[in-house]
Amino acid sequence: MKGKFQATWESLENYQVPEWFRDAKFGIWAHWGPQCVEGTGDWMARSLYLEGSYEYNYHVEHYGHPSEVGFKDIIPLFKAEKWDPDKLLGFYKKIGAQYFFALGNHHDNFDLWDSKYHSWNSVNMGPKKDILDGWAKAARKQGLHFGVSLHGDHAWTWYEPSQRHDKNGPKKGIPYDGKLTKEDGNGKWWEGYDPQELYAQNHPLSENSWDNGAIHSQWGWGNGVCTPTQEYCTDFYNRTLDVINRYNPDLLYFDVTVLPFYPISDAGLKIAAHFYNHSMATHDGNLEAVMLGKILNEEQRKALVWDVERGAPNQIMPEPWQTCTCLGGWHYNTGIYERGHYKSAANVVKLLMDVVSKNGNLLLSVPLRADGTFDEKEEAILNEFGAWMDINKEAIYSTRPWKIFGEGPIADSDIKLNAQGFNEGAYGNATAQEIRFTQTEKSLYVTLLAWPEEKKAVIKSLSEGNELYPAEIKNIELLGYGEVEFSRTPEALIIELPEKTLNQIAPVFKIMK
Repeated sequence: MKGKFQATWESLENYQVPEWFRDAKFGIWAHWGPQCVEGTGDWMARSLYLEGSYEYNYHVEHYGHPSEVGFKDIIPLFKAEKWDPDKLLGFYKKIGAQYFFALGNHHDNFDLWDSKYHSWNSVNMGPKKDILDGWAKAARKQGLHFGVSLHGDHAWTWYEPSQRHDKNGPKKGIPYDGKLTKEDGNGKWWEGYDPQELYAQNHPLSENSWDNGAIHSQWGWGNGVCTPTQEYCTDFYNRTLDVINRYNPDLLYFDVTVLPFYPISDAGLKIAAHFYNHSMATHDGNLEAVMLGKILNEEQRKALVWDVERGAPNQIMPEPWQTCTCLGGWHYNTGIYERGHYKSAANVVKLLMDVVSKNGNLLLSVPLRADGTFDEKEEAILNEFGAWMDINKEAIYSTRPWKIFGEGPIADSDIKLNAQGFNEGAYGNATAQEIRFTQTEKSLYVTLLAWPEEKKAVIKSLSEGNELYPAEIKNIELLGYGEVEFSRTPEALIIELPEKTLNQIAPVFKIMK
């Protein structure tokens, strides 16, 4: 679409983050598709081709050998039979979400909508439903901003193990199904469909492709990766514009370095320009769109919103940004459920308050089973989180960072990002010594990331005479409780806490300016 923006960095750097995103602070993501069928977790459509891996062994035992039963044959088992988007989105709104992300396609290259350019989609097979349409209508019914994440651009390299074969055992040397063609489907359930449209493996392997970890160093389309064809890039471009034009998302997320196919193709730049122009054309000239990218430099962060996967910078960022994380794994993992290895509600709050204090938003993925439901352990965590949010939301929504984001051992540490992020473990163990600040025009909010055992909150940044807060403090309110006693010394502000804690998560104090 023509408009204010052109497909150049110079033009896209005129982007301004919309106020609704600055105010929203918290979203929920349904990272959900046919890879949830086997319950072996994220990247299972790749891992089932990694001989000897847990996912490979599980797939062989329960479904068949990948030379005979590949990921294409799992897709019909994805039925979404209990999926109720209205119920799910109503629940997510209730526990505090202000926006919602649906998975449009993953690296498995399966489109979860009535895709005009891609026949391997959820209307033609599997659920026989337009999943994106259901999510979009439910989100807007709840007044939530709607986002779509699109990951299919990396199928090109991600599926390369499907070109392999076993090196050991009775199936040694028999090729997996990654090179099958449309002609091979005669008499099969997928007759008339081309597996290469799904797997995209009619190309040479990347350098060191048999090294299972090589894909990570080649994620940015370099370092020996097999370069995708223009036809392949154009296909993803067309599918992405189909989503924008048909479902009018407020947000787009790409699991990429900077932009899709950047810098080997201008497809990503053209997607951004179209998305922004489309947003202005459908919002009375106002730009309401948010497009997220990873590993962005300072200039690129003017054109896109920076996404940090499972992590956070340890400083206030000048522009709004987002961290994406998950209660457990990205795609549903039965092992995580059985072992109880989900994040606790308290852990989610620690991440949320840390991120918001640094001018960021938290996007939390809630793993859904293949039938479209979350399990009872996830439900309990989300209900506990929602109860805390209901009391403390004024310290989150529509706030801005204070003069400093926080104090404490973690705040004072030099915590590095690792590639896309991946440092959230450093924040998850925060104690009551760890304090985060947010503010509105009228109030300063002080959050301890845990309840102190000694029933006192000690805040050094608000000590008497501290240049960060020279004004008098007349009263302090513990949200959900009421006014509390306090004293202010040259060393710290000391707040007395009630004998009984309000919850098992964290106290939030309100100081009127």
